[in-house]
Amino acid sequence: MTRIDLYDALLRQRLESALRRHYTAPGGSHLPLLYHHDQPPALAVRMQEMFGERQNPTVAEGRVAVVLELFSPAHRPLQVTRDLAALWQGAYREVQKEMKGHYPKHVWPDDPANTAPTRRTKKYQTP
Repeated sequence: MTRIDLYDALLRQRLESALRRHYTAPGGSHLPLLYHHDQPPALAVRMQEMFGERQNPTVAEGRVAVVLELFSPAHRPLQVTRDLAALWQGAYREVQKEMKGHYPKHVWPDDPANTAPTRRTKKYQTP
């Protein structure tokens, strides 16, 4: 291998580790990160799978926050946020009220930042 080939291989390896392709949500799902040319990376995930998280995931060695596209249990869009902590403290209350009516079998806690993430309905959760 020439020095240039070695440099290219090392650069490619570092770039791939800094800009990972997938994210494992706290709820356990292995989800693709979506990269757009002129926008920050995004992650489409069910809201319940992000319970317990206090901030958005990051890439590029912690320098770039991932935009979260949060979905209902039926994969319908609920919120898009660059600040998960602010969402839990603010707009989540309205989402919670509406979703409790639409999806009563799912968990909609009062304190999502301190609740265990889940992919299951209340019936199948371990006590």
